[in-house]
Amino acid sequence: MNKKVYIIEDDANTLHGLKANLSHEGFVVEADQGQEERNTILNKTKLFKPDIIILDLVLPAIDGFELLYNIKASEDFNKTKVFIFTNHSDEDTKKRCEDLGINYYFLKSEFNINEFAQKVKKIINNLDKI
Repeated sequence: MNKKVYIIEDDANTLHGLKANLSHEGFVVEADQGQEERNTILNKTKLFKPDIIILDLVLPAIDGFELLYNIKASEDFNKTKVFIFTNHSDEDTKKRCEDLGINYYFLKSEFNINEFAQKVKKIINNLDKI
């Protein structure tokens, strides 16, 4: 069965680039620009039942940390891996995300969309081997 990836990212170019790349790699992908309130985004994500969530921390309608907290606090996502993909390069932000239980933290400045999609694919393939 193909892994399901839910992307929550406000930048349209990043969002559509990731979606296209990951779909091309065989993942089932849904995307959200984070323009709705927390419960709407959480409900849409729950309905999709993703294996992986790629989350930007800066979203137009909700704080990414608040969304992350709600994802990690929900039993609906207890097996879901969360990848942060952000511009926040400070250690405090990374530590805060780690304390909330993220699985991976990536800086947008270190990857182009194709490289990041390949990195995600590699991580997922390695998780399948465990």
